[in-house]
Amino acid sequence: MSRGTKNLVEGAVTLPVGLALYLFTDDVKVLFFDLTKVGVVLMFVGAAMMVTGLVQRVTASRISR
Repeated sequence: MSRGTKNLVEGAVTLPVGLALYLFTDDVKVLFFDLTKVGVVLMFVGAAMMVTGLVQRVTASRISR
C-alpha cells in the first residue's frame, strides 16, 4: 500500500470519528478536554490527511508516467 493510500485511509477513518465525537458528546468532559472540541480537531486532521493522501497519489501517478 502506497503512502498516499495510507493517508487517504487514515483520514477516511479519522474524519467520521471526529464527526461522531462532535455530534454525540455535547455534555461530556474528560479532565481538561471537551470532547466536542476534540471532535472538531479530529475532523480537521482527517480532512488534512485525506487532502495530503490525494495529493501524494496524484503526484505519484504523474511521476510514474
